[in-house]
Order: sequence, then structure tokens, then C-alpha cells
Amino acid sequence: MKRSFQYFLFLAVLTLGISSCQSAEKNSTGSEYMPDMGHSIAYEANVYGYYSFNRWGSRDEYHAMAQPRVPVDGTIPRTRNGSPLVNEINVPSAVGSVPYKYEDSEEGRARAMAEIIANPYPITDAGLARGKELYNVFCSTCHGEKGDGAGYLVRDDGGKYPVQPANFLLEEHVTATNGRYYHSIMHGRNLMGSYKDKINYQERWEVIHYIRSLQAADKKLEYSEKSNTLNSIEVPGAVAAKREASSTQETE
Repeated sequence: MKRSFQYFLFLAVLTLGISSCQSAEKNSTGSEYMPDMGHSIAYEANVYGYYSFNRWGSRDEYHAMAQPRVPVDGTIPRTRNGSPLVNEINVPSAVGSVPYKYEDSEEGRARAMAEIIANPYPITDAGLARGKELYNVFCSTCHGEKGDGAGYLVRDDGGKYPVQPANFLLEEHVTATNGRYYHSIMHGRNLMGSYKDKINYQERWEVIHYIRSLQAADKKLEYSEKSNTLNSIEVPGAVAAKREASSTQETE
């Protein structure tokens, strides 16, 4: 009896060892003895980590749970700005949370590109400085410090990024409407994920301003608080302030 039990135990261990040590290759993940040691079964906010053996329901259910939550109706963003608005360019007062009506689809992207034209914030030195800081934190790793699509994930150590990120210096990006950039920040594009939960409304537009300044620098043009020779859409801060002052005098 003892010998039979030892034989059975030996077969069980052998079978377990064989089934738990299959190597992963190509599109196969192999086999694991304890899947939760290699794949967390914990809920990860803002991270899509679905695994077939986890306990979070179907793939669609996990995807829905992993998305950033929207603010409760009626709440006021911590970043609400009480300063006077620049009515000429319709700057919202709630810089942290502004509704976005364009869905995450090719149709929604096309609508955003066609309808979102001007940056609602004027070009200011302070805004460009904040935009640069945010760009270097969130964008330059892939898109490069110059906006040429050659961030260190692409160029260093043979390149770890499988797909070339967008080169903002190409003519198609220079002439693109702001909707193309804003929609990508909100919903992501290709391998790039969404950044809507990482930077607020005003910060997104400041990053776009900074991208425009990189395009202008590449073309030896000016994109600053005083002048914009890159395009006829964005309003320099000095011009916006002058228009606001003129508008105030007319209403008095």
C-alpha cells in the first residue's frame, strides 16, 4: 500500500512538472502551475491587464472596469479657475474637466479633426513653458525632444519601440487641425494610450501649443506670445490681451 501511494505520488509530481513547465513561444504563453504568480488577479485601475484565468469576468467587463471614471455630476474640479476669461477665444473657466463629445472611433476622429480648429487658449510664454514640461514628461520618450518621432525608446539601444511614433515635423502634422492632436490625447491612437486622465483640459492645450512651437522652430518661424508666423489660427497672447482690452472698453 505504501509503495502504491509513493508510485502514485511520483506520477502526480511528474505530471504536474511536465504540465507546468511548458515554455512560452510565439503566440503561446505556455503553461503555468500557479497563474496568479505571473499574472496579477488584482484589479488595476487605468491598466488593461485582462487574463483568461483571472476572476474579473469577461474581456469586455474587464475593459470597462479598467477605464478612468468620469467625475460625479455636479462636482467642481479642484483646478477650477476663477480668473477673468478671454471672451475673444472662449476660454472655459473649469480647466480640469470639460465634456468631450467625440467618440473613440474613426468617425469620431474625423469629426474632431474637422470641427476642432483653433486652440481655445492664447499663446503665452507661461503656457509654452508648462507645455514643454508636460511634453517632456509624457511625450518626448516616444515623439522626441524635437517632435521628430525619435524619442529615446526609438533611437537608443537599437530601439525598444516596435512602431515609429508620429513625426510632428512632417507637413501633414504641421497643417493638421488641432482636433487631430486633441483627439489623440483624449482617446489614444494606435499603440499610444489615452492621456485624458493624466493631464487636464488646459494642460492638453498647452502641450499642443508647445508642439506647434517645435514645428515653428524646425521651419525657422516664430510661435510665441508676441507673434505667430506658423499659421493664422493660433492667437498670440499679446494680441488676445489687446482684443480683450478693446472689447472691455466698448462695453463700458
